Amino acid sequence: MQTNIAEHIKYSPLGREADAILRKCVHCGFCLATCPTYSVRKNELESPRGRIYLIKEALEGKPVTASTQQHLDSCLNCRSCETTCPASVPYHRLLEIGTQIVEQEIPRSLQQKALRRAILTVLPYRSRFTPVLRTAQLLRPVLPKRLKDKIPAKQPTHVQHLNAQTRKMLILDGCVQPALAPDINAATARVLAKLGISLQTAKKAGCCGAISYHLNQRSDGLNFMRQNIDAWWPYIEDGCEAIVMTASGCGTTVKEYGDLLKNDPLYAKKAARVSSLTRDLSEILSQEPVEQLNIQPPTSIAFQCPCSLQHGQGLSGHVEQLLRRLGFALKPVADGHICCGSAGTYSIFQPELAHELRDKKLKALKASNAETYTSANIGCIAHLSEHSDKPVQHWIQLVDAALSNN
Repeated sequence: MQTNIAEHIKYSPLGREADAILRKCVHCGFCLATCPTYSVRKNELESPRGRIYLIKEALEGKPVTASTQQHLDSCLNCRSCETTCPASVPYHRLLEIGTQIVEQEIPRSLQQKALRRAILTVLPYRSRFTPVLRTAQLLRPVLPKRLKDKIPAKQPTHVQHLNAQTRKMLILDGCVQPALAPDINAATARVLAKLGISLQTAKKAGCCGAISYHLNQRSDGLNFMRQNIDAWWPYIEDGCEAIVMTASGCGTTVKEYGDLLKNDPLYAKKAARVSSLTRDLSEILSQEPVEQLNIQPPTSIAFQCPCSLQHGQGLSGHVEQLLRRLGFALKPVADGHICCGSAGTYSIFQPELAHELRDKKLKALKASNAETYTSANIGCIAHLSEHSDKPVQHWIQLVDAALSNN
């Protein structure tokens, strides 16, 4: 693609990076076939190729409009197009640059600003989100159905004393998962203990930074990342074997710390080290002799592979292969590469598209005739659970339950 980047940005780091990305695109259109928003709207501007043209125009100094911003906002950032792209265009980076530029040109409405500020003030902070959720759960019985469906019931945590093991790994609690589904990490600890691995939690580690970063609060997002690095570093120096991620969305972000902080002289090396140690839980268990667990899975399952796992981390089929090794009967799910519509805070800002994609995903899960639905990311689990005909759980909870049944 030929470019003519505007002089005011052409020689800046962002301008150079964007120009290089644009020049990689060969207009082939393969991305249209796997883009969730294009599949729904059938509008080229609701596809990666269309959005790339819009970003190119903005970078070349052409006028941007509220319509430009709307088309960029409606992107799920699922990265399915990157998996499909024969030229390996890092579309998500171009989108980050493009939305930042458009945001400077097109001010948000007061309503949008207020909603974004509320989200950024509450969601990334576990100490704030948990009491807000608990209050909503107390009020849930008297709320209208449309609000009640959005508030998950409180889930129990099965606390169990685990003996210390020789091998030690870190685990990220994150910001919303401890309140929404506290037993995910507890189940992880129980399963890994059976394999001789102890999990440690750094108390000062919190949000991975994705929420702020993806809402154009890049400085805040990077500060969350630095905070986690500081919290984890003593454990890393002490010989921590890996940093385990049970939420694939967080895992995608933490694996990119090295790239996102590469220009920070104080954190670049540490960030690269953190990223190199970060593993999705399925990657950890895939390297272990899980057959010795000798579990007897009681039900068939349908696995919804989050975009952050298959496209963001390139681990398509990883969880499924592991579950088959453990003896689970997996049912195929049609269009498994298409996003469920959760996409972090996307379902808050784009409810119509998010709900349409969610309903399509639930229809595919139901058509599998599986007895249980499962996923690998708290956002997907919460989003699908709103209207699912069956409970949706993290796959490690199913493994833990099968172990408990032995």
